Amino acid sequence: MAVDSALSSPLGPPACEKDAKALQFIEEMTRNADAVQERVLSEILARNAETEYLKRFELGGSTDRETYKSKLPVITYEDLQPEIQRIANGDRSAILSAHPISEFLTSSGTSAGERKLMPTIKEELDRRQLLYSLLMPVMNLYVPGLDKGKGLYFLFVKSETRTPGGLLARPVLTSYYKSDHFKTRPYDPYNVYTSPNEAILCSDSFHSMYTQMLCGLLERHHVLRLGAVFASGLIRAIKFLQLNWSNLARDIRSGTLNPKISDPAIRRRLAEILVPDNDLADFISAECSKDNWEGIITRIWPNTKYLDVIVTGAMAQYIPTLEYYSAGLPMACTMYASSECYFGLNLNPMCKPSEVSYTIMPNMAYFEFLPDYHPNSNSEEVKLVDLVDVEIGKEYELVITTYAGLYRYRVGDILRVTGFHNSAPQFHFVRRKNVLLSIDSDKTDEAELQKAVENASKLLSEFNTSVVEYTSYADTKTIPGHYVIYWELLVKDAANAPNDDVLGRCCLEMEESLNSVYRQGRVADNSIGPLEIRVVKTGTFEELMDYAISRGASINQYKVPRCVNFTPITELLDSRVVSSHFSLALPHWTPERRR
Repeated sequence: MAVDSALSSPLGPPACEKDAKALQFIEEMTRNADAVQERVLSEILARNAETEYLKRFELGGSTDRETYKSKLPVITYEDLQPEIQRIANGDRSAILSAHPISEFLTSSGTSAGERKLMPTIKEELDRRQLLYSLLMPVMNLYVPGLDKGKGLYFLFVKSETRTPGGLLARPVLTSYYKSDHFKTRPYDPYNVYTSPNEAILCSDSFHSMYTQMLCGLLERHHVLRLGAVFASGLIRAIKFLQLNWSNLARDIRSGTLNPKISDPAIRRRLAEILVPDNDLADFISAECSKDNWEGIITRIWPNTKYLDVIVTGAMAQYIPTLEYYSAGLPMACTMYASSECYFGLNLNPMCKPSEVSYTIMPNMAYFEFLPDYHPNSNSEEVKLVDLVDVEIGKEYELVITTYAGLYRYRVGDILRVTGFHNSAPQFHFVRRKNVLLSIDSDKTDEAELQKAVENASKLLSEFNTSVVEYTSYADTKTIPGHYVIYWELLVKDAANAPNDDVLGRCCLEMEESLNSVYRQGRVADNSIGPLEIRVVKTGTFEELMDYAISRGASINQYKVPRCVNFTPITELLDSRVVSSHFSLALPHWTPERRR
């Protein structure tokens, strides 16, 4: 399609007129980032002026930045919990937002083990959809011809509940996939999936994965990109293929869907597209029965141009595995988002994973940045910085004010400024603040891990045994990945030492103590494997200290790290392991929220 030269973008030549308008929008937003930010804050404060929360701080109708910053405190989720609980219990008054809270989006767990509830309003779906609409126009600048094929994306809905007051509480992507924005999206040749909506919207994760994989195999020559939300999700899909390829090949050979897949909507849909294909069944059987799965993605889907997965932050640990399965295909991290807010996009999506930077779109929310000088930096003492005033090379914690009623809210993400696109800064995601362990969407901090160890170690008391020291790491060599906890034990009575069964129960007790996001990953999503305790020889943690001191650590300030990911340290620990124990059962998890 010929594109009007007037709509051309500094980012590059657009693939079509629709793309040109999207790229032009990105340019307008980023050129005028500060003015857009000023307008966004003014809109949020004007529309929510009569809310209980804003009236509490006596803004008096002011919508300017200076007044707002001088009167509103910087807050965390715990500060907002009383208001959120009132809304969850059914209070429909204008507490945080003048617009009705339409549902809660569930985020990572709190210290009490429950998911955080993020308030949202209906119009936020439009804002999220707007950011989605910008992703392919940018990708088309780097990868031509994506309109000539399809994307094989493994997308899933997760469990949803209702609060005591009747509002839905569910993950942000479940909210999006179940919305009309997704279900009735207009046809776009650059954004076609092999997975039918019926499979994506099926709440049974096995039925959903099976059908999506089957459809991806049926259209293997049409697949130009493979994706999942997180790198861990794509690896889980490959593991699923390893375990289920023979049944999938049987379905393809017979042209009939496996009777285990009982979802009526899926069966109706597959009846329209599944026909016998002996050649494809033979090919799948031949490839998947081989012991060597290196490059399996490009062997089965030979036209794949890139993987579309998040491989930043905790997901970086999966890069080597994805490189192995994909024969080194590029990995595109296209956008940066959370339950609280969608933030921005990667304007150079084909860069190396280590170089990924996201450009914050200033129309999504009002953004401030807390300089991350020191782990103990106090937001009361440190002045927050506006979006356009951040400095290249410095690290900041993201603070947001949203249309849905979060005001100067600390997201907990630490970002490093890498540059600017026009006047909008670009950020590399460094880490989640205070998070020690993460396999999938779970996040375990030091306090939670400490509590889990304390609870589990109580089972050792009758054996006159205690935990002297411990550390941990997220082992992603297994599929799915799992938590590994190293314990050094003090056994006072060798004749009565805890056996394998006792230590297996300790593993389970630790899992029971972790948050509901972790437990859902173990029980419902199969995205996390059983927790493992590795018992190490007496004196191992002294050796660990000696090693740290030999590398320059101060003997006076040395503290045992509660999480390790430096290979020489994990190798030292593994060389001292005397026994290994796994959780004996699944921890308790239910989709119902605890009252």
